[in-house]
Amino acid sequence: MTWHEGPLLAIESSCDETSAAVLLGRRVLSNIVASQADMHERWGGVVPEAAARAHVDAMLPVVADALTHAAVELDQIKAIVVTNRPGLIGALSVGLTTAKALSFSLGVPLIGVHHIEGHLLSPFAVLDGYDDPPKFPHLSLVVSGGHTELVHVLAPGRYRLLGQSIDDAAGEAFDKSARLMGLPYPGGRAIQDRARAGRASYALPRGLKGETFDFSFAGFKTAVSRLIEKEGDRLNIDDLASSVQETITEVLSARAVAAADSVGAKTMTVVGGVAANQRLRERLAELAARSGIRLIVPPIELCTDNAAMIGLAGSWRLASGQKDDFTLDAFPNAELPSDADEPKLGAIDEGLA
Repeated sequence: MTWHEGPLLAIESSCDETSAAVLLGRRVLSNIVASQADMHERWGGVVPEAAARAHVDAMLPVVADALTHAAVELDQIKAIVVTNRPGLIGALSVGLTTAKALSFSLGVPLIGVHHIEGHLLSPFAVLDGYDDPPKFPHLSLVVSGGHTELVHVLAPGRYRLLGQSIDDAAGEAFDKSARLMGLPYPGGRAIQDRARAGRASYALPRGLKGETFDFSFAGFKTAVSRLIEKEGDRLNIDDLASSVQETITEVLSARAVAAADSVGAKTMTVVGGVAANQRLRERLAELAARSGIRLIVPPIELCTDNAAMIGLAGSWRLASGQKDDFTLDAFPNAELPSDADEPKLGAIDEGLA
C-alpha cells in the first residue's frame, strides 16, 4: 500500500465538525477539529442549516490552524483532499467549495473521498504514540451517529459488506435515548458519564434475532420511552443509562466478533464516533481475546469525525493515480466505492445474511 508523499491538506465537513489536517504519507502533522456540539445541544441534535452556516464561519480559521500546527506553508501543499459524500449536503458543500478554491489557486490535484472510507482507513494513521496499522484483510466495525456496518476490508478500495443497520444507527440509539432521559447532546457521551454510577438493571430489546450480521435499533427508542413512562418517579437514570449502554455495546460486540469469525479475520478494527465509548472498547476486547482476534481501536481523536482520516483515504487514491476535476459534486447519500469484484457496500451476501 503506497501513500501520497505530501504534504497534503484534507478537509472534513460532512456533519457538525469542521476539520482540516495536514499529512505526510501516513503521518498526521496536524488535525484540527472545531466542534458544533455546544451549539446543537440547545436543539438536542444537529440542525442542518445551522451546521452549514457554522462551517462557513469556521472553515478558513481551521485550515489556517492546521497549517500553523503542521509548520507547513500553504504554497507547500501538494494536493487537496475533501469529503464529498455522504453527509449533510449544505455542510459538505462548504468543505467542497473551499477545497476546489484551494486546488485551483495552488494548481494542485483535488480528490473527493467517501466519509466511511475515511473511517475505515483511520487505523493507518501515524500519530505521536500511535502507529498500529492493521494488515489486509481484516474486519471493521463502523459505528457512528449515522452508520452501523460490518465491513470485510479486503484491500484499499476493496470492501465487502457483511451487515448493517436496517434502520437507526447505534449512535442514533444513544442520542435518542439520551434525549428521552433528559440528558444533553451528544447523547453517547452523556449516557457513558451517567452509566458509571449505575448498573444495567433494566431489560431492553436487542433487535434482530437469529443468525444475522444486520442490526436494528428502531424499536430501541420506543422501548426506552415506554420504560420511562412506566417507571415514572421510580426511574433510576443512572441505571437506565447503564442498561442502554450495556445493551447496545453487547449487540455490537457479539455481532462484530461473530462476523470476524465467519470470514476468518484475525484482526478487527473499530472506527467511528461510537468507538470512543469505553464500555464498547472493553467488551470488544474481551470477546476478541476469546476468539484470538487482534483488536485495533484508533485514538479517540481519530474515531470522531476528523480530516486526518479523510486525508488517509485520499492519500492512497492519489498515490494510485486517481484525482478529480472541478466538476466534483457533493452527495448526501452514496455507496462506499469498491474496486473489487465483490458486492459493493449496500449489497448483502445472502450466504452471510
